[in-house]
Amino acid sequence: NNPNVIKTRIKAMKEPYIYSVTNHVATFSVNDEPYNLMPIDYIDRLEQQLPEVLADDSIRAIVFTAEGLANFSAGMNLRQIPEGIKRAGSPEAFFDQRHRVLDMIEHGGKPSIATFFGFCLGAGLELPLACHFRIAASEGAKIGLPEMDLGSVPAWGGSARLPRVVGRQHALDMILRARKIDGEEALRIGLVTELVPIAELKARAQALGEELAAQPRLAVKGVLETIVGFESKTLAESLEDEKQAVKNTLGTPDSQEGMMAFMEKRKPVFNRG
Repeated sequence: NNPNVIKTRIKAMKEPYIYSVTNHVATFSVNDEPYNLMPIDYIDRLEQQLPEVLADDSIRAIVFTAEGLANFSAGMNLRQIPEGIKRAGSPEAFFDQRHRVLDMIEHGGKPSIATFFGFCLGAGLELPLACHFRIAASEGAKIGLPEMDLGSVPAWGGSARLPRVVGRQHALDMILRARKIDGEEALRIGLVTELVPIAELKARAQALGEELAAQPRLAVKGVLETIVGFESKTLAESLEDEKQAVKNTLGTPDSQEGMMAFMEKRKPVFNRG
């Protein structure tokens, strides 16, 4: 009944995720309790819908979570790999699609938030690694890339992104030993930004999304373009990105509002134009 909430729950048990938008924050919630495995349809649907979400200026932040409070995701549905490869045409095309989707999340210009609770394994860690913020439950989280126990390696960018987030040594320790860490250790090594009681986790993710959505849209996009992927940029390239971001915000309604609010000693109200 809330006009600010748009929710899709058609054939909920068969949908790979439940999509909603509340107060300018889009939420993708994995829908396969209790383990919330990510089926091949999950990535297929994300690849179709994410471009629309990223192009919609009324959506200014994205949350990735899962139904229930048991597990965020125990990873991709391994039994579906043969079918996924068949659909894609080759193993390379199958995994390339996953990289494309995660790249959209990371480089789409909108801040994204992931929640960690229960099992966050394999793809259940790799998708959050593409997000800009990660929040963990203070109890019960088991976070890791256990592919080594399967005689394999992370396939959704985990071994590429994890060391960029937590550093080389922590990444090697987690991946080569197939270690599962809890929320406290994830906070200590910089994998997550905060710990929240599990009962409050999803509300906190929504609140953070709304806080980010209230920031000036073009300025947020400019900062993301400057900082995301900075590891592969020279300092000169990052400075050029920053200079372009400044140009893109000069004279905008939001920059004018920010200046007026500063002079009038009040809180600015952005994204009205």
